[in-house]
Amino acid sequence: MLLTISTTHQPATDLTFLLHKRPDRFQSFDVSFGRAHVFYPEVTDVRTTVALVLEVDPVGLVRGKNRDQSFLLGQYVNDRPYVASSFLSVAMAEVFGTAMSGRSKDREELAKTPIPLTARIEVLPVRGGDDLVQRLLVPPGYTVETVRHALDENFPEWGESPYFAVTVTATARLSELLNHLYVLIPVFDGAKHYFVGENELAKLLSKGEGWLADHPEKELIAQRYLRHRSSLYREALARLAEEQPIDESGDEPEDDENEDSLEHTVSLNDQRLGTVVATLRGSGARSVVDLGCGEGKLLRSLMEDRQFERIVGMDVSIRSLEIAQRRLKIERLPDRQTDRITLIQGSLTYRDRRLEGFDAAAVIEVIEHLDPPRLAAFERVLFEFARPMTIVMTTPNQEYNALWETLPAGQFRHADHRFEWTRAEFQDWAGRVASRYGYTVRFVAVGPVDEKAGSPTQMGVFQRD
Repeated sequence: MLLTISTTHQPATDLTFLLHKRPDRFQSFDVSFGRAHVFYPEVTDVRTTVALVLEVDPVGLVRGKNRDQSFLLGQYVNDRPYVASSFLSVAMAEVFGTAMSGRSKDREELAKTPIPLTARIEVLPVRGGDDLVQRLLVPPGYTVETVRHALDENFPEWGESPYFAVTVTATARLSELLNHLYVLIPVFDGAKHYFVGENELAKLLSKGEGWLADHPEKELIAQRYLRHRSSLYREALARLAEEQPIDESGDEPEDDENEDSLEHTVSLNDQRLGTVVATLRGSGARSVVDLGCGEGKLLRSLMEDRQFERIVGMDVSIRSLEIAQRRLKIERLPDRQTDRITLIQGSLTYRDRRLEGFDAAAVIEVIEHLDPPRLAAFERVLFEFARPMTIVMTTPNQEYNALWETLPAGQFRHADHRFEWTRAEFQDWAGRVASRYGYTVRFVAVGPVDEKAGSPTQMGVFQRD
């Protein structure tokens, strides 16, 4: 079985430092079921590729205690030596363990930096076909290409096999890529060559940290990874639920209060919500999804307008959703009103079919909270998959920050902001996204307009062609 990982990061040879494997050596490692080999078929400053080849000892498999291979000829005739499976995940952990942990003695900062990466698995057994490959690999932000292998090229009438050549591409940290593959490879296969116990639950939570809790297929992943051991995957799902204590007072987080107080002098929040609602109403939308709805401020305004017959608020934070539910007093509304509003938990960077079929989407003061490497995944989730007719998006205008004396130079308006765009940066990004996905976009200033700095909030209104 063969796994290759390539990068075009400059210089691409930095990949050798991240993996802690010298490019001038063919290195072999003993593993419990055979031998793992690491070498570099391509080493240049422009592009570097590492290959992990795993040789599984078929005699060793027969001698093992794996119950899945103990029935009749199954222990002698099987695909285990040739396909990516739990054997490959174990080999990755043993050979690339330091890289998976995100550490690098010689390139510590680079280990924390997203770089362009492409991984190819030559033969991946998939119980669920190409659709499952897309469902599991697209949400973490990968562009995925698959080629299905025929059972036998000499006998096409035999049909297609369950085996795929899979290539994934993304700008991500190397540790993220390795951990995604470590968890998902045995999930595609649905089998493991060793006993699944409590230690596997710990591995799943460790390798899934930072991404699995938000994955729309986390239940399927947990079930397959833990071999459908109900007690283990129930515990896994409970621990992935990100249960947080609820502030019964309904007060907003301190950082949000700071941002609101900063903008209070111009009543910016009221102007922003009023402009968004008016724009959504003018689009003719009757169904609206508020992405990153937070504690429900826009939802409350939408509920007051009878034009909007179906309103959905989505947020990654369960705590925020529960505060929104209390503020909207959903449990006290008459049935005809509760039928209009739904709150759901989810992430903006993972494809979610619940977001499809809406007339309009609102993304209000949200995009700046996303890590820049995740923007590509967000773009696909919203513009390619959800694809509403109208998208209304607001974000801070960085140029206006200089007009607030209480905001130190170079500081963002909110502690959780990952970036704040100038007007030119937002318009450049929005224009490229609109062109790529078949939208037109116009821009609206929200709040008092300064001759040089513009308005405090900038809004893009995307309309599908």
